[in-house]
Amino acid sequence: MSKKRVQKKVSTSKQELPWRPGPIKGSFMALSIIGFLISIYMVYPRSVNYGTAFILVFIAMFIASIISMTQNPTKE
Repeated sequence: MSKKRVQKKVSTSKQELPWRPGPIKGSFMALSIIGFLISIYMVYPRSVNYGTAFILVFIAMFIASIISMTQNPTKE
């Protein structure tokens, strides 16, 4: 019979998160800002439904880039 392997939990910080956000490029944040501005000025006045949807998508992208920027461990 084979033995069960016991995995050791390696803790890198005092506060352990259940998930780690992956790194996102800076161009992702720039794209979210530019897309938000274009949606406000060009899409929203013509079509409120599509404009609102685009604005929400670009806000979600911006929030994801902020979370990725603040929660990633720094390289030493």
